Amino acid sequence: QVQLVESGGGLVQAGGSLRLSCAVSGRTISNYAMGWFRQAPGKEREFVARISLTGASTYYADSVRGRFTISRDNNKNTVYLQMNSLKPEDTAAYYCAADFMTRSSTAIVASANYAYWGQGTQVAVSS
Repeated sequence: QVQLVESGGGLVQAGGSLRLSCAVSGRTISNYAMGWFRQAPGKEREFVARISLTGASTYYADSVRGRFTISRDNNKNTVYLQMNSLKPEDTAAYYCAADFMTRSSTAIVASANYAYWGQGTQVAVSS
């Protein structure tokens, strides 16, 4: 069974940075595209970023493009989300997810298309 464990969340001031990690066990992540989603209180879970199996392709939500960077280390079975220039509206629980299929640019944003999920790590950005 695939297990995903996120870490690296915390409280940071606006303009600051955090680096989230997602450690995967049970399967090699080289078989999966990996994504990050977030969910703020009272809101639906939303797509943040995705990285292809080899890392050659990355995709971002408009709200984070230019500030966040997704990366992966298949040797360490870990995916990262570097978050810079954080804003209060970035406050949310952040989840990593694994998808074993190649999908269109419209399909990658749908949480239902991801087979495995972590438990989430909380990010709070103060103004």
